[in-house]
Amino acid sequence: MTQASPERSGTVLLRGGFVYSPADPFATAMVTDGGTVAWIGSEGAADSFATGVDEVVDLAGALVTPAFADAHVHTTSTGLALTGLDLGSAATLADALARTTAYAAANPGHRVLLGHGWDETRWPEGRPPTRAELDAATGGRPAYLTRTDVHSAVVTTALLDLVPGIRGLGGFHEEGGPLTRDAHHAARRAAHEAVTPAQREAAQRAALRHAAALGIGSLHECAGPDISSEDDLTGLLALAAGEPGPRVFGYWAEAAADHADLDRIRALGAIGAGGDLFVDGSLGSHTACLHAPYADAAHTGAGYLDAAAIADHVALCTEAGIQAGFHAIGDAAVAAVTEGVRKATERAGLDRVRSLRHRVEHAEMMTPDTIADFAELGLVASVQPAFDAAWGGEDGMYAQRLGADRARTLNPYAAMVRAGVPLALGSDSPVTPLDPWGTVRAAAFHRTPAHRISVRAAFTAHTRGGWRAAGRDDAGVLVPGAPADYAVWRTGDLVVQVPDERVANWSTDPRSGTPGLPDLTPGTALPTALRTVVAGQTVFARPNE
Repeated sequence: MTQASPERSGTVLLRGGFVYSPADPFATAMVTDGGTVAWIGSEGAADSFATGVDEVVDLAGALVTPAFADAHVHTTSTGLALTGLDLGSAATLADALARTTAYAAANPGHRVLLGHGWDETRWPEGRPPTRAELDAATGGRPAYLTRTDVHSAVVTTALLDLVPGIRGLGGFHEEGGPLTRDAHHAARRAAHEAVTPAQREAAQRAALRHAAALGIGSLHECAGPDISSEDDLTGLLALAAGEPGPRVFGYWAEAAADHADLDRIRALGAIGAGGDLFVDGSLGSHTACLHAPYADAAHTGAGYLDAAAIADHVALCTEAGIQAGFHAIGDAAVAAVTEGVRKATERAGLDRVRSLRHRVEHAEMMTPDTIADFAELGLVASVQPAFDAAWGGEDGMYAQRLGADRARTLNPYAAMVRAGVPLALGSDSPVTPLDPWGTVRAAAFHRTPAHRISVRAAFTAHTRGGWRAAGRDDAGVLVPGAPADYAVWRTGDLVVQVPDERVANWSTDPRSGTPGLPDLTPGTALPTALRTVVAGQTVFARPNE
Protein backbone atom coordinates (compact mmCIF):
# COMPACT_ATOMS: atom_id res chain seq x y z
CA MET A 1 0.00 0.00 0.00
CA THR A 2 1.32 3.44 -0.88
CA GLN A 3 2.80 5.32 2.07
CA ALA A 4 1.09 8.60 2.91
CA SER A 5 2.28 11.66 4.74
CA PRO A 6 1.16 11.78 8.38
CA GLU A 7 0.61 15.52 8.01
CA ARG A 8 -1.84 15.23 5.12
CA SER A 9 -4.88 17.47 5.41
CA GLY A 10 -5.83 18.14 1.79
CA THR A 11 -7.88 15.97 -0.55
CA VAL A 12 -7.01 12.27 -0.65
CA LEU A 13 -8.28 9.52 -2.94
CA LEU A 14 -8.09 5.96 -1.64
CA ARG A 15 -8.74 3.40 -4.36
CA GLY A 16 -8.22 -0.19 -5.36
CA GLY A 17 -9.59 -1.78 -2.21
CA PHE A 18 -12.86 -2.32 -0.37
CA VAL A 19 -14.67 0.44 1.51
CA TYR A 20 -17.17 -0.60 4.17
CA SER A 21 -19.99 1.90 3.77
CA PRO A 22 -23.78 1.88 3.84
CA ALA A 23 -23.60 4.52 1.08
CA ASP A 24 -22.41 1.90 -1.41
CA PRO A 25 -22.08 -1.79 -0.43
CA PHE A 26 -19.78 -2.39 -3.40
CA ALA A 27 -17.55 0.67 -2.93
CA THR A 28 -13.86 0.35 -3.75
CA ALA A 29 -12.79 3.98 -3.39
CA MET A 30 -13.19 6.96 -1.10
CA VAL A 31 -12.25 10.65 -1.20
CA THR A 32 -11.60 12.66 1.93
CA ASP A 33 -11.32 16.44 2.07
CA GLY A 34 -9.39 17.50 5.14
CA GLY A 35 -11.14 15.94 8.10
CA THR A 36 -14.31 14.93 6.24
CA VAL A 37 -15.41 12.10 3.98
CA ALA A 38 -16.29 13.70 0.63
CA TRP A 39 -17.23 10.79 -1.64
CA ILE A 40 -17.67 7.00 -1.66
CA GLY A 41 -17.95 5.00 -4.86
CA SER A 42 -16.64 2.62 -7.49
CA GLU A 43 -13.28 2.30 -9.19
CA GLY A 44 -14.55 3.63 -12.49
CA ALA A 45 -15.87 6.81 -10.94
CA ALA A 46 -12.63 7.23 -8.99
CA ASP A 47 -10.81 7.99 -12.25
CA SER A 48 -12.53 11.36 -12.41
CA PHE A 49 -11.01 12.34 -9.04
CA ALA A 50 -7.48 11.08 -9.64
CA THR A 51 -6.06 14.25 -11.15
CA GLY A 52 -7.82 16.71 -8.88
CA VAL A 53 -6.75 15.47 -5.45
CA ASP A 54 -3.60 16.18 -3.50
CA GLU A 55 -2.77 12.53 -2.94
CA VAL A 56 -3.75 9.12 -4.30
CA VAL A 57 -3.41 6.05 -2.06
CA ASP A 58 -3.37 2.64 -3.73
CA LEU A 59 -5.07 0.31 -1.25
CA ALA A 60 -3.79 -2.80 -3.05
CA GLY A 61 -6.90 -4.74 -2.05
CA ALA A 62 -7.00 -3.58 1.57
CA LEU A 63 -10.23 -2.97 3.48
CA VAL A 64 -11.22 0.50 4.71
CA THR A 65 -13.63 0.74 7.64
CA PRO A 66 -14.62 3.38 10.17
CA ALA A 67 -12.07 3.52 12.96
CA PHE A 68 -13.15 1.71 16.10
CA ALA A 69 -14.51 3.54 19.13
CA ASP A 70 -13.67 1.84 22.43
CA ALA A 71 -16.45 2.94 24.77
CA HIS A 72 -14.76 2.12 28.09
CA VAL A 73 -11.05 2.59 28.77
CA HIS A 74 -8.80 3.52 31.69
CA THR A 75 -5.98 5.04 29.71
CA THR A 76 -3.29 5.62 32.32
CA SER A 77 -3.84 2.21 33.89
CA THR A 78 -3.70 0.69 30.42
CA GLY A 79 -0.37 2.38 29.75
CA LEU A 80 1.02 1.34 33.12
CA ALA A 81 -0.02 -2.25 32.40
CA LEU A 82 1.63 -2.10 28.98
CA THR A 83 4.88 -0.77 30.41
CA GLY A 84 4.83 -2.30 33.89
CA LEU A 85 4.39 -5.60 35.70
CA ASP A 86 2.05 -7.85 33.73
CA LEU A 87 0.52 -10.64 35.79
CA GLY A 88 -2.24 -11.45 33.32
CA SER A 89 -0.19 -14.15 31.66
CA ALA A 90 1.16 -15.64 34.90
CA ALA A 91 0.36 -19.36 34.78
CA THR A 92 0.60 -20.01 38.51
CA LEU A 93 0.80 -18.20 41.82
CA ALA A 94 4.48 -19.09 42.01
CA ASP A 95 4.99 -17.59 38.54
CA ALA A 96 3.27 -14.36 39.63
CA LEU A 97 5.48 -14.08 42.71
CA ALA A 98 8.62 -14.74 40.67
CA ARG A 99 7.63 -12.04 38.18
CA THR A 100 7.03 -9.63 41.06
CA THR A 101 10.47 -10.31 42.50
CA ALA A 102 12.14 -9.79 39.13
CA TYR A 103 10.22 -6.58 38.51
CA ALA A 104 11.14 -5.19 41.92
CA ALA A 105 14.82 -5.91 41.26
CA ALA A 106 14.67 -4.28 37.83
CA ASN A 107 12.97 -1.09 39.11
CA PRO A 108 14.77 0.03 42.28
CA GLY A 109 13.71 3.65 41.83
CA HIS A 110 9.94 3.15 41.77
CA ARG A 111 8.28 4.56 44.89
CA VAL A 112 5.42 2.05 44.55
CA LEU A 113 5.59 -1.13 42.49
CA LEU A 114 2.50 -1.38 40.28
CA GLY A 115 1.25 -4.57 38.68
CA HIS A 116 -1.97 -5.77 37.10
CA GLY A 117 -3.89 -8.77 35.88
CA TRP A 118 -3.67 -11.62 38.39
CA ASP A 119 -6.59 -14.02 38.35
CA GLU A 120 -6.58 -16.73 40.99
CA THR A 121 -9.35 -18.66 39.20
CA ARG A 122 -6.85 -19.53 36.45
CA TRP A 123 -4.12 -20.76 38.80
CA PRO A 124 -3.78 -24.34 40.08
CA GLU A 125 -3.29 -22.96 43.61
CA GLY A 126 -6.74 -21.33 43.35
CA ARG A 127 -5.84 -18.38 45.57
CA PRO A 128 -4.15 -14.97 45.36
CA PRO A 129 -0.82 -14.24 47.04
CA THR A 130 -0.89 -13.50 50.75
CA ARG A 131 0.45 -10.24 52.10
CA ALA A 132 3.38 -12.10 53.66
CA GLU A 133 4.25 -13.72 50.34
CA LEU A 134 4.08 -10.34 48.62
CA ASP A 135 6.22 -8.69 51.30
CA ALA A 136 8.86 -11.35 50.72
CA ALA A 137 8.67 -11.08 46.93
CA THR A 138 9.15 -7.29 46.98
CA GLY A 139 11.73 -7.11 49.73
CA GLY A 140 9.30 -5.16 51.88
CA ARG A 141 8.70 -2.34 49.37
CA PRO A 142 5.31 -0.70 48.73
CA ALA A 143 3.43 -2.65 46.05
CA TYR A 144 -0.10 -2.52 44.64
CA LEU A 145 -1.15 -5.40 42.37
CA THR A 146 -4.67 -5.33 40.95
CA ARG A 147 -6.82 -8.31 40.17
CA THR A 148 -7.81 -8.59 36.50
CA ASP A 149 -11.17 -6.88 37.16
CA VAL A 150 -9.49 -3.96 39.03
CA HIS A 151 -12.07 -4.22 41.82
CA SER A 152 -9.65 -5.72 44.33
CA ALA A 153 -5.91 -5.74 44.88
CA VAL A 154 -3.22 -7.39 46.93
CA VAL A 155 -0.80 -4.99 48.58
CA THR A 156 2.27 -5.10 50.76
CA THR A 157 2.50 -4.01 54.36
CA ALA A 158 4.64 -1.07 53.25
CA LEU A 159 1.82 0.15 50.98
CA LEU A 160 -0.68 -0.08 53.86
CA ASP A 161 1.66 2.07 55.93
CA LEU A 162 1.24 4.85 53.37
CA VAL A 163 -2.54 4.99 53.98
CA PRO A 164 -3.44 6.07 57.51
CA GLY A 165 -6.69 4.53 58.72
CA ILE A 166 -6.96 1.95 55.95
CA ARG A 167 -7.29 -0.90 58.45
CA GLY A 168 -10.58 0.57 59.63
CA LEU A 169 -12.16 0.83 56.17
CA GLY A 170 -14.70 -1.55 54.66
CA GLY A 171 -13.08 -4.20 52.51
CA PHE A 172 -9.87 -4.45 54.58
CA HIS A 173 -8.85 -7.95 55.64
CA GLU A 174 -6.36 -8.17 58.48
CA GLU A 175 -5.46 -11.73 57.55
CA GLY A 176 -3.99 -10.48 54.29
CA GLY A 177 -6.68 -11.15 51.71
CA PRO A 178 -7.28 -8.86 48.74
CA LEU A 179 -8.54 -5.38 49.52
CA THR A 180 -12.01 -4.50 48.22
CA ARG A 181 -14.48 -1.61 48.48
CA ASP A 182 -13.32 1.50 50.40
CA ALA A 183 -10.01 -0.02 51.48
CA HIS A 184 -9.17 -0.80 47.88
CA HIS A 185 -10.10 2.69 46.71
CA ALA A 186 -7.86 4.22 49.38
CA ALA A 187 -4.95 1.96 48.45
CA ARG A 188 -5.39 2.74 44.77
CA ARG A 189 -5.29 6.47 45.44
CA ALA A 190 -2.07 6.12 47.41
CA ALA A 191 -0.48 3.94 44.73
CA HIS A 192 -1.42 6.27 41.89
CA GLU A 193 -0.30 9.36 43.80
CA ALA A 194 3.18 7.83 43.73
CA VAL A 195 3.18 7.91 39.92
CA THR A 196 5.09 10.98 38.79
CA PRO A 197 3.64 13.32 36.16
CA ALA A 198 6.31 12.12 33.73
CA GLN A 199 5.43 8.46 34.35
CA ARG A 200 1.74 9.23 33.93
CA GLU A 201 2.24 11.07 30.64
CA ALA A 202 4.47 8.29 29.32
CA ALA A 203 1.82 5.72 30.24
CA GLN A 204 -0.95 7.73 28.57
CA ARG A 205 1.09 8.20 25.42
CA ALA A 206 1.91 4.49 25.30
CA ALA A 207 -1.78 3.58 25.63
CA LEU A 208 -2.89 6.02 22.92
CA ARG A 209 -0.22 4.83 20.51
CA HIS A 210 -1.17 1.23 21.16
CA ALA A 211 -4.83 2.04 20.53
CA ALA A 212 -4.00 3.77 17.24
CA ALA A 213 -1.97 0.75 16.13
CA LEU A 214 -5.10 -1.37 16.61
CA GLY A 215 -7.33 0.81 14.43
CA ILE A 216 -8.97 2.60 17.35
CA GLY A 217 -9.79 6.20 16.45
CA SER A 218 -11.58 7.23 19.63
CA LEU A 219 -11.93 6.06 23.18
CA HIS A 220 -14.02 6.93 26.20
CA GLU A 221 -11.92 7.57 29.28
CA CYS A 222 -13.84 6.47 32.38
CA ALA A 223 -12.22 8.51 35.13
CA GLY A 224 -13.32 9.44 38.61
CA PRO A 225 -12.21 10.12 42.17
CA ASP A 226 -12.21 6.41 43.08
CA ILE A 227 -10.38 5.46 39.89
CA SER A 228 -7.79 8.08 39.01
CA SER A 229 -7.63 11.83 39.70
CA GLU A 230 -8.68 15.15 38.23
CA ASP A 231 -5.09 15.80 37.15
CA ASP A 232 -5.01 12.44 35.41
CA LEU A 233 -8.14 13.26 33.38
CA THR A 234 -7.20 16.82 32.50
CA GLY A 235 -3.66 15.76 31.61
CA LEU A 236 -4.95 13.02 29.32
CA LEU A 237 -7.42 15.31 27.56
CA ALA A 238 -4.69 17.92 27.03
CA LEU A 239 -2.29 15.28 25.68
CA ALA A 240 -4.90 13.89 23.29
CA ALA A 241 -5.79 17.37 22.06
CA GLY A 242 -2.17 18.37 21.55
CA GLU A 243 -0.78 15.36 19.67
CA PRO A 244 -1.94 13.24 16.73
CA GLY A 245 -3.75 10.20 18.02
CA PRO A 246 -7.16 8.83 18.94
CA ARG A 247 -9.83 11.22 20.10
CA VAL A 248 -10.58 11.00 23.83
CA PHE A 249 -14.03 11.58 25.31
CA GLY A 250 -13.82 12.00 29.07
CA TYR A 251 -16.31 10.85 31.71
CA TRP A 252 -16.06 11.72 35.40
CA ALA A 253 -17.68 9.27 37.84
CA GLU A 254 -18.91 11.42 40.69
CA ALA A 255 -22.48 11.74 41.92
CA ALA A 256 -23.63 15.35 41.74
CA ALA A 257 -25.35 17.01 44.67
CA ASP A 258 -26.10 20.28 42.88
CA HIS A 259 -25.50 22.14 39.63
CA ALA A 260 -22.17 23.47 40.89
CA ASP A 261 -20.88 19.88 40.93
CA LEU A 262 -21.90 19.49 37.31
CA ASP A 263 -20.21 22.79 36.41
CA ARG A 264 -17.00 21.46 37.98
CA ILE A 265 -17.29 18.21 36.04
CA ARG A 266 -17.72 20.15 32.80
CA ALA A 267 -14.72 22.31 33.74
CA LEU A 268 -12.60 19.15 33.83
CA GLY A 269 -13.45 18.64 30.16
CA ALA A 270 -15.74 15.67 30.79
CA ILE A 271 -18.75 15.19 28.53
CA GLY A 272 -20.64 13.16 31.10
CA ALA A 273 -21.08 12.63 34.84
CA GLY A 274 -20.83 8.89 34.67
CA GLY A 275 -18.66 6.08 33.48
CA ASP A 276 -17.56 4.07 36.50
CA LEU A 277 -19.90 5.71 38.98
CA PHE A 278 -20.15 2.57 41.05
CA VAL A 279 -23.52 1.10 41.89
CA ASP A 280 -21.71 -2.14 42.68
CA GLY A 281 -18.38 -3.90 42.13
CA SER A 282 -17.42 -6.98 40.11
CA LEU A 283 -18.25 -10.68 40.00
CA GLY A 284 -14.63 -11.80 40.17
CA SER A 285 -14.06 -9.90 43.41
CA HIS A 286 -17.46 -10.97 44.85
CA THR A 287 -18.58 -7.31 45.00
CA ALA A 288 -21.20 -7.23 42.23
CA CYS A 289 -24.59 -6.71 43.90
CA LEU A 290 -26.92 -9.69 43.42
CA HIS A 291 -30.51 -10.55 44.26
CA ALA A 292 -29.45 -14.04 45.42
CA PRO A 293 -26.17 -15.05 47.09
CA TYR A 294 -23.10 -16.11 45.20
CA ALA A 295 -22.68 -19.81 44.55
CA ASP A 296 -19.25 -19.73 46.19
CA ALA A 297 -19.82 -17.13 48.92
CA ALA A 298 -22.58 -16.68 51.49
CA HIS A 299 -23.46 -13.08 50.63
CA THR A 300 -24.90 -10.95 47.80
CA GLY A 301 -22.01 -8.55 47.15
CA ALA A 302 -21.85 -4.82 47.71
CA GLY A 303 -24.17 -1.98 46.75
CA TYR A 304 -22.82 1.58 46.71
CA LEU A 305 -25.74 3.64 45.37
CA ASP A 306 -29.44 2.97 45.90
CA ALA A 307 -32.33 3.86 43.60
CA ALA A 308 -32.99 7.17 45.38
CA ALA A 309 -29.39 8.36 44.92
CA ILE A 310 -29.45 7.23 41.31
CA ALA A 311 -32.70 9.12 40.71
CA ASP A 312 -31.27 12.33 42.21
CA HIS A 313 -28.14 12.13 40.02
CA VAL A 314 -30.04 11.38 36.81
CA ALA A 315 -32.65 14.09 37.40
CA LEU A 316 -30.00 16.69 38.18
CA CYS A 317 -27.95 15.73 35.11
CA THR A 318 -31.02 15.72 32.89
CA GLU A 319 -32.10 19.16 34.05
CA ALA A 320 -28.57 20.44 33.30
CA GLY A 321 -28.42 18.73 29.90
CA ILE A 322 -25.47 16.49 30.76
CA GLN A 323 -25.24 12.75 30.28
CA ALA A 324 -25.28 10.58 33.40
CA GLY A 325 -24.04 7.05 33.75
CA PHE A 326 -23.34 4.24 36.17
CA HIS A 327 -21.29 1.08 36.61
CA ALA A 328 -23.69 -1.80 37.27
CA ILE A 329 -22.95 -5.52 36.85
CA GLY A 330 -25.10 -7.58 39.24
CA ASP A 331 -28.82 -8.03 38.70
CA ALA A 332 -29.68 -6.10 41.88
CA ALA A 333 -27.43 -3.22 40.80
CA VAL A 334 -28.90 -3.09 37.31
CA ALA A 335 -32.42 -3.14 38.76
CA ALA A 336 -31.48 -0.26 41.09
CA VAL A 337 -30.36 1.75 38.06
CA THR A 338 -33.57 1.21 36.12
CA GLU A 339 -35.68 1.94 39.21
CA GLY A 340 -33.71 5.12 39.84
CA VAL A 341 -33.87 6.32 36.24
CA ARG A 342 -37.61 5.68 36.18
CA LYS A 343 -37.98 7.79 39.35
CA ALA A 344 -35.96 10.54 37.63
CA THR A 345 -38.47 10.64 34.76
CA GLU A 346 -41.15 11.66 37.25
CA ARG A 347 -39.12 14.77 37.96
CA ALA A 348 -37.44 15.51 34.62
CA GLY A 349 -39.80 13.88 32.11
CA LEU A 350 -39.34 10.73 30.07
CA ASP A 351 -38.53 12.48 26.79
CA ARG A 352 -35.81 14.61 28.38
CA VAL A 353 -34.30 11.59 30.12
CA ARG A 354 -34.28 9.58 26.90
CA SER A 355 -32.72 12.45 24.94
CA LEU A 356 -29.56 12.46 27.08
CA ARG A 357 -28.78 8.77 26.38
CA HIS A 358 -27.72 8.05 29.92
CA ARG A 359 -25.33 5.11 30.08
CA VAL A 360 -24.88 1.92 32.04
CA GLU A 361 -21.41 0.42 31.97
CA HIS A 362 -21.16 -3.40 31.82
CA ALA A 363 -24.87 -4.25 32.40
CA GLU A 364 -24.02 -7.93 32.59
CA MET A 365 -26.81 -9.54 34.63
CA MET A 366 -29.79 -8.40 32.63
CA THR A 367 -33.30 -9.83 32.94
CA PRO A 368 -36.24 -9.53 30.52
CA ASP A 369 -37.64 -6.76 32.74
CA THR A 370 -34.45 -4.71 32.88
CA ILE A 371 -33.90 -5.16 29.15
CA ALA A 372 -37.38 -3.73 28.54
CA ASP A 373 -36.61 -0.90 30.96
CA PHE A 374 -33.38 -0.03 29.13
CA ALA A 375 -35.27 0.19 25.85
CA GLU A 376 -38.07 2.31 27.29
CA LEU A 377 -35.75 4.68 29.16
CA GLY A 378 -33.29 5.07 26.28
CA LEU A 379 -30.36 3.75 28.31
CA VAL A 380 -27.17 2.95 26.40
CA ALA A 381 -25.56 -0.35 27.39
CA SER A 382 -21.77 0.10 27.32
CA VAL A 383 -20.69 -3.54 27.25
CA GLN A 384 -17.51 -5.62 27.03
CA PRO A 385 -17.90 -8.88 25.08
CA ALA A 386 -14.35 -9.93 26.00
CA PHE A 387 -15.66 -10.51 29.52
CA ASP A 388 -17.68 -13.44 28.22
CA ALA A 389 -14.72 -14.72 26.20
CA ALA A 390 -12.52 -14.59 29.30
CA TRP A 391 -14.91 -15.74 32.03
CA GLY A 392 -17.97 -17.28 30.38
CA GLY A 393 -18.65 -20.93 29.58
CA GLU A 394 -19.58 -23.91 31.69
CA ASP A 395 -16.29 -23.93 33.63
CA GLY A 396 -15.46 -20.22 33.64
CA MET A 397 -15.27 -17.74 36.49
CA TYR A 398 -18.92 -16.71 36.01
CA ALA A 399 -20.03 -20.29 36.58
CA GLN A 400 -17.81 -20.55 39.66
CA ARG A 401 -19.28 -17.40 41.14
CA LEU A 402 -22.93 -17.86 40.14
CA GLY A 403 -23.46 -21.49 39.19
CA ALA A 404 -23.83 -22.60 35.58
CA ASP A 405 -27.53 -21.77 35.22
CA ARG A 406 -27.21 -18.13 36.31
CA ALA A 407 -23.95 -17.76 34.41
CA ARG A 408 -25.67 -18.66 31.14
CA THR A 409 -27.92 -15.60 31.47
CA LEU A 410 -25.06 -13.09 31.44
CA ASN A 411 -24.44 -10.58 28.66
CA PRO A 412 -27.58 -11.35 26.61
CA TYR A 413 -26.67 -9.19 23.63
CA ALA A 414 -29.15 -10.75 21.19
CA ALA A 415 -32.12 -10.07 23.46
CA MET A 416 -30.89 -6.52 24.06
CA VAL A 417 -30.55 -5.82 20.34
CA ARG A 418 -33.98 -7.32 19.62
CA ALA A 419 -35.50 -5.04 22.25
CA GLY A 420 -33.87 -1.96 20.74
CA VAL A 421 -31.30 -1.33 23.48
CA PRO A 422 -28.41 0.65 21.96
CA LEU A 423 -25.05 -1.08 22.47
CA ALA A 424 -21.62 0.53 22.63
CA LEU A 425 -18.74 -1.94 22.74
CA GLY A 426 -15.51 -1.50 24.65
CA SER A 427 -12.74 -3.30 26.48
CA ASP A 428 -12.58 -1.79 30.00
CA SER A 429 -8.82 -1.93 29.37
CA PRO A 430 -6.73 -2.95 31.24
CA VAL A 431 -9.38 -5.34 32.60
CA THR A 432 -9.37 -6.96 29.15
CA PRO A 433 -6.93 -5.80 26.47
CA LEU A 434 -7.59 -3.29 23.74
CA ASP A 435 -8.58 -5.66 20.93
CA PRO A 436 -11.40 -4.34 18.73
CA TRP A 437 -11.72 -7.20 16.26
CA GLY A 438 -11.42 -9.67 19.12
CA THR A 439 -14.25 -7.79 20.84
CA VAL A 440 -16.47 -8.08 17.74
CA ARG A 441 -15.61 -11.78 17.52
CA ALA A 442 -16.51 -12.29 21.19
CA ALA A 443 -19.97 -10.77 20.64
CA ALA A 444 -20.61 -12.75 17.46
CA PHE A 445 -19.37 -16.03 18.97
CA HIS A 446 -20.64 -15.59 22.52
CA ARG A 447 -20.08 -18.68 24.67
CA THR A 448 -23.87 -18.89 25.07
CA PRO A 449 -25.15 -19.28 21.49
CA ALA A 450 -28.54 -17.68 22.23
CA HIS A 451 -26.79 -14.40 23.10
CA ARG A 452 -24.83 -14.07 19.84
CA ILE A 453 -25.34 -11.16 17.47
CA SER A 454 -24.19 -10.78 13.89
CA VAL A 455 -20.69 -9.56 13.10
CA ARG A 456 -22.29 -6.57 11.38
CA ALA A 457 -24.31 -5.64 14.48
CA ALA A 458 -21.27 -6.04 16.73
CA PHE A 459 -19.07 -4.02 14.38
CA THR A 460 -21.65 -1.24 14.26
CA ALA A 461 -21.84 -1.21 18.05
CA HIS A 462 -18.03 -0.90 18.20
CA THR A 463 -17.89 1.97 15.72
CA ARG A 464 -21.05 4.04 15.33
CA GLY A 465 -22.35 2.79 18.69
CA GLY A 466 -19.48 4.42 20.55
CA TRP A 467 -20.07 7.76 18.86
CA ARG A 468 -23.81 7.62 19.53
CA ALA A 469 -23.10 6.84 23.17
CA ALA A 470 -21.11 10.10 23.26
CA GLY A 471 -24.00 12.02 21.71
CA ARG A 472 -22.80 12.11 18.09
CA ASP A 473 -24.95 10.63 15.32
CA ASP A 474 -22.86 11.88 12.40
CA ALA A 475 -19.75 9.76 12.96
CA GLY A 476 -18.50 6.20 13.16
CA VAL A 477 -19.65 5.47 9.62
CA LEU A 478 -18.10 6.21 6.23
CA VAL A 479 -20.58 8.36 4.32
CA PRO A 480 -20.18 11.79 2.71
CA GLY A 481 -20.10 14.46 5.39
CA ALA A 482 -18.91 12.15 8.18
CA PRO A 483 -15.60 12.71 9.98
CA ALA A 484 -12.66 11.10 8.17
CA ASP A 485 -11.86 8.70 11.00
CA TYR A 486 -11.01 5.38 9.40
CA ALA A 487 -8.67 2.41 9.46
CA VAL A 488 -7.10 0.42 6.63
CA TRP A 489 -6.81 -3.32 7.15
CA ARG A 490 -4.98 -6.29 5.70
CA THR A 491 -7.45 -9.14 5.93
CA GLY A 492 -8.71 -12.29 4.27
CA ASP A 493 -12.01 -12.86 2.51
CA LEU A 494 -14.93 -10.57 3.30
CA VAL A 495 -18.13 -12.34 4.31
CA VAL A 496 -21.47 -11.68 5.97
CA GLN A 497 -21.63 -13.66 9.22
CA VAL A 498 -24.82 -14.18 11.21
CA PRO A 499 -25.22 -15.85 14.59
CA ASP A 500 -26.98 -18.97 13.33
CA GLU A 501 -28.46 -20.45 10.18
CA ARG A 502 -32.01 -19.45 11.09
CA VAL A 503 -31.21 -15.75 10.54
CA ALA A 504 -32.45 -14.53 7.17
CA ASN A 505 -30.25 -16.33 4.68
CA TRP A 506 -30.83 -13.67 2.05
CA SER A 507 -28.67 -11.30 4.12
CA THR A 508 -25.58 -13.41 3.45
CA ASP A 509 -26.13 -13.46 -0.30
CA PRO A 510 -24.04 -10.91 -2.24
CA ARG A 511 -27.17 -9.91 -4.13
CA SER A 512 -28.64 -8.52 -0.90
CA GLY A 513 -26.19 -5.63 -1.04
CA THR A 514 -25.05 -6.24 2.53
CA PRO A 515 -21.38 -5.17 2.72
CA GLY A 516 -18.94 -7.83 3.85
CA LEU A 517 -16.59 -7.81 6.84
CA PRO A 518 -13.62 -10.03 7.70
CA ASP A 519 -14.26 -13.65 8.59
CA LEU A 520 -14.01 -13.73 12.38
CA THR A 521 -14.61 -17.45 12.88
CA PRO A 522 -12.63 -18.50 15.98
CA GLY A 523 -9.23 -19.79 14.93
CA THR A 524 -8.92 -17.49 11.93
CA ALA A 525 -6.39 -14.65 11.94
CA LEU A 526 -7.78 -11.26 12.88
CA PRO A 527 -7.24 -8.30 10.53
CA THR A 528 -4.02 -6.28 10.81
CA ALA A 529 -4.19 -2.49 10.93
CA LEU A 530 -2.09 -0.89 8.19
CA ARG A 531 -3.11 2.69 8.90
CA THR A 532 -5.34 4.61 11.29
CA VAL A 533 -6.60 8.07 10.36
CA VAL A 534 -8.33 10.54 12.68
CA ALA A 535 -9.87 13.73 11.27
CA GLY A 536 -8.01 13.12 8.02
CA GLN A 537 -4.63 12.86 9.73
CA THR A 538 -2.65 9.63 9.84
CA VAL A 539 -2.02 8.72 13.47
CA PHE A 540 -0.58 5.27 12.79
CA ALA A 541 1.07 3.74 9.74
CA ARG A 542 2.53 0.24 9.83
CA PRO A 543 6.15 0.34 8.67
CA ASN A 544 6.98 -1.02 5.21
CA GLU A 545 3.33 -1.21 4.16
